Amino acid sequence: MLDAVLRSGIADHRATFEVFTRHLPLGRPNGVFCGLGRLLDALDRFVFGPDELEWLAKRQIVSPTAVDWLADYQFAGEIYAFREGELYAAESPVLTVEASFGQAVILETLVLSILNHDSAIGAAAEQIVMAAGGRPVIEMGTRRTDDEAAVAAARVAWIAGFASTSNLEAGRRYGLPTAGTAAHAFVLAYPDERAAFAAQVEAYGTDTTLLVDTYDTEAGIRSAVEVAGPRLAAVRIDSGDLAKEARRARALLDELGATSTRIVVSGDLDRAALLTLADAPVDGYGVGTALVTGDGAPTAGFIYKLVAIADRPDAGGHQRPVAKLSPGKATVGGRKWAWRLLEEGLATADEIAGDASPPPTPARPLQVAAVREGKVVHRPTPQDVRAHYLAARAELPPGAPLTVATRGEPA
Repeated sequence: MLDAVLRSGIADHRATFEVFTRHLPLGRPNGVFCGLGRLLDALDRFVFGPDELEWLAKRQIVSPTAVDWLADYQFAGEIYAFREGELYAAESPVLTVEASFGQAVILETLVLSILNHDSAIGAAAEQIVMAAGGRPVIEMGTRRTDDEAAVAAARVAWIAGFASTSNLEAGRRYGLPTAGTAAHAFVLAYPDERAAFAAQVEAYGTDTTLLVDTYDTEAGIRSAVEVAGPRLAAVRIDSGDLAKEARRARALLDELGATSTRIVVSGDLDRAALLTLADAPVDGYGVGTALVTGDGAPTAGFIYKLVAIADRPDAGGHQRPVAKLSPGKATVGGRKWAWRLLEEGLATADEIAGDASPPPTPARPLQVAAVREGKVVHRPTPQDVRAHYLAARAELPPGAPLTVATRGEPA
């Protein structure tokens, strides 16, 4: 595409692209917009160096003209976006890119790969946290996905309400709280369970979590309390009927005087499993697989579509709306703006408008300027993003899906 528009001259025409999803995954009342911070960091690094240019040229993937153009590439346009952590509905313009067609069109894969991954994780994390019913959840998905994807997933999970992550690189890179326990291999490496627990307590004191289900859970709990005493912080159970095991564990811990020892459960937990554990005496969960795999985090379904373009390079800012008409995949042309309508502090609907004027009723704008003239101007910390997510979640009435209303014709 780039090669062709450079030859025809369309590459220099001002254009507007929007990112949105046509449908939310089945059963999801809203999406959670995540990945903007990672995208803006990636945009700073999105250049073509000698190795990439040489590879493209040798294989004649693009013409020498395109290679020369890419050698000087640095995004110089504008990006407007929902704040990261914002809730969104289908058709909402979560990201708007305004630049020359050539500059904007080659961002598509970068934009979609990051936003689709992180927003899928965000929606899954939200569902898991809600199912946990206020109990803390540790993110433990690193071993079920790619190494860099694991760091990204840990970041998003914390934004969407997880208490901590077992991924130390995510903790280092983003300042997230970290937590974890020993594995069964650690217990198996010792002559017996008691020796393993003694080694762990010697290293960490009683403020640690002992894994008690390697052989027999009841015997493991007794050994744990004998070694650590009644002030042991927590035990973890990773197998069996977790509701029954948790009830037995609570009764035994109380009998042994370890009334303050918490019970953490793990083992391929998903939203449905957490709901079945709602009445069990569980104090926290470790969740991984259901967060980072397709079953737990179906794609956000974001697409990157051209909605307006100028007829000439010198069109003075005027762009004509363009839209697909394909059955089942039609789009609405023209730049759009989004607002969250509020009544007594609660969201009633999202309004998508064809102009930038605010609605006549109380509302807050959903897009902020993220990039101006190629420079990133919006860099909230993960802590800021988490705070915004929690505030946005508090605006939505419990159980109410986000609905969308339209105002005017897109410009």
